[in-house]
Amino acid sequence: MSRTEIAIPATGEPAVAADKARIAAVNARFLRNELRLVFFRRRNQLLLAAVALFPLLIGIGLKVAAPNGGGGPGGQGGPGGPNGAAVAFFNQLAGNGVFLTFIALTLLLILVLPVAVAVVSGDSVAGEAGYGTLRYLLAVPAGRTRLLIVKYLAIVAWAVAATFTVSVVALLAGVALFPVGPVTLLSGTTVSLGAGLVRVLLVTLYICAAMAAVGAIGLAISTFTEHAIGAIAAIMILIVASEVVDQVPQFAPVAPYLPTHWWDMFDSLLRTPVDTTTAWHGLLSFAVYAVLFCLIAWARFTSCDVTS
Repeated sequence: MSRTEIAIPATGEPAVAADKARIAAVNARFLRNELRLVFFRRRNQLLLAAVALFPLLIGIGLKVAAPNGGGGPGGQGGPGGPNGAAVAFFNQLAGNGVFLTFIALTLLLILVLPVAVAVVSGDSVAGEAGYGTLRYLLAVPAGRTRLLIVKYLAIVAWAVAATFTVSVVALLAGVALFPVGPVTLLSGTTVSLGAGLVRVLLVTLYICAAMAAVGAIGLAISTFTEHAIGAIAAIMILIVASEVVDQVPQFAPVAPYLPTHWWDMFDSLLRTPVDTTTAWHGLLSFAVYAVLFCLIAWARFTSCDVTS
């Protein structure tokens, strides 16, 4: 009589390890697909190209305005405006092209970078609902919590890419258009070019953290609507309102709690010694906003009925 062998499922640690590996592979594939969707969408590629163009235009404009190495418009209260750090950046640009990075980040942080992040974050969930693909995406099975995590990681990756695009393009344009050498910090201390580039990296990472907080706000708002345009508009209204209120002296007591208040405090990284208190306050503010609005997004998304 022949004997039939029956396969018995593996149990114990090998089975658990295999399950974890399978889940990790599924999550990685899910994240790759989301990143591909974000970075290969034509609209987002054009947006990233526009973000890259701004630092180049700023550098060319400043070179034309001060072809012989003048102090730049910031010294006369131009684009630097009331921001003392911005004025210092303009004044030092003619002597060191590295400062074009700080100028570009300062100017684009007002509106351009928040818009770039708002477009992607506002479209993250609302866009799926608007296209009618959200319920099919949840049936994969992705799980609502895992879907939100993947969406937010993609938003953060986009924010980092946009911010580093500004820094890299501005740095290359500054090297091409202006002299480059040792960097004089805002505190008056001169450091080597290598140390100055480290400060550029720290400032860029600081602004990445700020844009990650904007991404969390956008993700939360995106879970409340099926219209991506409405979500994007709501994010920008919130950001602009925060920036306006931050400039009104009567609202000074609440200013430190606004989402945009600590954005331009990256000048604390351009001093010797580094003003770590201000930098940590800024990073803590970004972290609080990111966690708070991610929790809002999770509470809303995991409790709402998805019909589209």
